Amino acid sequence: QVKVEESGGASVQTGGSLRLSCVASGSIDSMSCMGWFRQAPGKERVAIVINSLGDGSISYAEYVKGRFTASQDSAKKTYYLQMNNLKPEDTAKYYCAVVSLLWGCPIGSTVVKDFDDFGFWGQGTQVTVSS
Repeated sequence: QVKVEESGGASVQTGGSLRLSCVASGSIDSMSCMGWFRQAPGKERVAIVINSLGDGSISYAEYVKGRFTASQDSAKKTYYLQMNNLKPEDTAKYYCAVVSLLWGCPIGSTVVKDFDDFGFWGQGTQVTVSS
């Protein structure tokens, strides 16, 4: 069994920065992929960062590229999401999740569904950006 728990969410002003943490426990070494997701009020949950745990490749949603940076401390089993130049549209509940798939990471339109069906999710942490 795998457990992940997010922290670091807060209320900040436009242009501010936050660093989210995602601490994993359990059989994390068997996971192939981790992701950062967010869900704004009234909207669907979307993937913003997909991190292949096999080859270390990281992909970002276009609207966070250049502002958000994902990293990890394998020894601490902790994943980080550094968020800079935050905007009001970044307001959402942020989640991390991990999944074990034969092909590594989900791609395309099934990313969220594959994590939902096969992955392990945290409870989320709220980020609020005020103008």
